[in-house]
Amino acid sequence: MDDRTRTTADAELTATFERAFAPLQKSVADKRIPGGVFGIVDLKRGRMTRATGAAQVTPIIRPMALDTWFDLASLTKVIFTTTRILRLADEGVIDLDAPLITLLPDLRQYDADAWERKVTFRQCLGHQTPFPAVAPIYTYGRDPELLRAFILQREWRAGPPVYSDINFILLGFALERLTGKTLRDLDPGPGFAWSADPENSAATEDCTWRHRVLSGEVHDDNCSALQGSGHAGLFGTVTSVLDFAESLLDGTGASKEAVTLMRTPLSGKRTHGWEQPYPDWWGGNACSPGTIGHTGFTGTALWIDFDKARAWTLLTNRIHPTRHFDSGILALRQAIGDLVNQS
Repeated sequence: MDDRTRTTADAELTATFERAFAPLQKSVADKRIPGGVFGIVDLKRGRMTRATGAAQVTPIIRPMALDTWFDLASLTKVIFTTTRILRLADEGVIDLDAPLITLLPDLRQYDADAWERKVTFRQCLGHQTPFPAVAPIYTYGRDPELLRAFILQREWRAGPPVYSDINFILLGFALERLTGKTLRDLDPGPGFAWSADPENSAATEDCTWRHRVLSGEVHDDNCSALQGSGHAGLFGTVTSVLDFAESLLDGTGASKEAVTLMRTPLSGKRTHGWEQPYPDWWGGNACSPGTIGHTGFTGTALWIDFDKARAWTLLTNRIHPTRHFDSGILALRQAIGDLVNQS
């Protein structure tokens, strides 16, 4: 049975919600994903959310609910890390065009001419660096301090700019240096956490190296080994994700300057931290030009349309119990985005 709630939703929002929820419901019925929660917030028309399917199917079965906690995966990059970096830029603490070595002077410290020492905060936010997309850092050990040293001293193979976890791992290191605390010791923000109650969380993968079904603990391998990272690790509910989106729409969650940067392109696909619409992007082809969005590997996503003062989120456990299965998540996200934007 679907679990639903509505708050001051008018007829137009209700119609939009119902048609956009249908693909999620079908995906669950077709056993493409175990379950999910969909939500829309509109500054003029209210908010609607609904949960369907299962939060876990193995080794036990648990239903999905509106208060289910999700491993938000790469939504961490935008909800936490980008927001904090841009706030520090507002305060004059960080110069976005300065190299990372202003806060991480030991980055490739044995080679003064290393290209890594020239990478800037803005380039990391926009994924405009030569770092690779990802690397199996966790396979080098489980001592978080040694892994940090390894990341900072490694001679990274340079390539064309790609979406890279390494960019945000380094931004996370910068936040740690500034605060003198690990990321997991920092306040993740209202309604968010760095872990969650396993019995009230959407399960992710049956992990091959941790030898258990993960629930309430971070799925991302590198974030787990680092015991906290700027690219993953945040947990939240549909309420906290929509609250965050609403705070950006109404101006209470970030400065006008920070929001402007979140919407300012740094490439054909990316802004400061976020994605912007491009042909066949995750948000569908009907998004307005004023939309930004981001996805997470575990099956999460958030889009914010500043032109229409509206945001929507799709939170799923599409990698439960394994990532090695075609969940159809790309088509599902695009279908929902197109249906949301019919009006």
